[in-house]
Amino acid sequence: MKNNSRVVALLSFVAAVLLLLMPKVSRAQEEHLQLVSPPDVPPPITRTTPATVVVDLTTVEKRGKLADGVEYDFWTFGGSVPGPMIRARVGDTVVLRLHNDAHSKNMHSIDLHAVIGPGGGAAATQTMPGKISEIRFKALTPGFFVYHCATAPVPTHIANGMYGGILIEPEGGMPRVDHEYFIAQGDFYTKGKTGEKGLQAVDPKKIVDERPTYVLFDGQKGVLTGKGALKAKVGETVRLYVANGGPNLVSAFHIIGEQFDKVWVDGALSSEPEKGSQTTLIAPGDSSIVEFTTHVPGTFLIVDHSIERVFDKGALGMIDVSGEPNPDVFAPVKH
Repeated sequence: MKNNSRVVALLSFVAAVLLLLMPKVSRAQEEHLQLVSPPDVPPPITRTTPATVVVDLTTVEKRGKLADGVEYDFWTFGGSVPGPMIRARVGDTVVLRLHNDAHSKNMHSIDLHAVIGPGGGAAATQTMPGKISEIRFKALTPGFFVYHCATAPVPTHIANGMYGGILIEPEGGMPRVDHEYFIAQGDFYTKGKTGEKGLQAVDPKKIVDERPTYVLFDGQKGVLTGKGALKAKVGETVRLYVANGGPNLVSAFHIIGEQFDKVWVDGALSSEPEKGSQTTLIAPGDSSIVEFTTHVPGTFLIVDHSIERVFDKGALGMIDVSGEPNPDVFAPVKH
């Protein structure tokens, strides 16, 4: 009897220890993703096993700057255009909680192209102001995918800035580079003409006719120029996660004075990248991942090579590369 009592006591102690440890194990396998504003991205994933990734994303309607002297009522994910990049790993379970800000005037939702399920999640996330919807999905395919609002009228929600990107890293992770940035192109449709000052309302007729007033990177004319330009040094590697929110135009994404060492067309990380590309076409609701190495200093222009959009509609960004000249690669010749 005495020995039996000791066995029972030992088993009870072991069971109690296991109960204490179980929540700790569960918490250790659960990650809450800290969202950052574009063009910054969350850090690379270093773990080698799947986890549960929790993402809290809020839809916010806010007035902001579209161009110098031009204001616009944006609809956003996370308060930015594009919305913040979500980063997970193939095999992960992603728990996404969509919060619609209480001050919103509209219902919003989210369709993630990384989701295999009805509406990419939109069917389950039609969320009224002040409410929260939640979906859980398995990250089955590595790649860089677009997400966007899919609440009627869908073109208007997207045209007001409701798009972002979600990266599903492959099992081995992404190769190391010196810099990673996330940018997104979008077309905007205002009642006023391009450059017309003041608060501009969305023009649904222009959306239907596919006649944008602005074509922009990151939702604002000039936001990636001057002090907002992306940064790198000579000899560094740069990776850009490029999304096209649309809703209508195809992007001919190009960096003047650079070639892409690698391009994952359609953001498809399960495919081998193209090498030595000059321009990559990105359809609305699609993406590309491009990598290049900087060889010489200077300011390199990011453009949509449907070139009229650069000069008149705002499709322009910059990468400032600092460092010593490399005349073996490039040098101006004076006469």
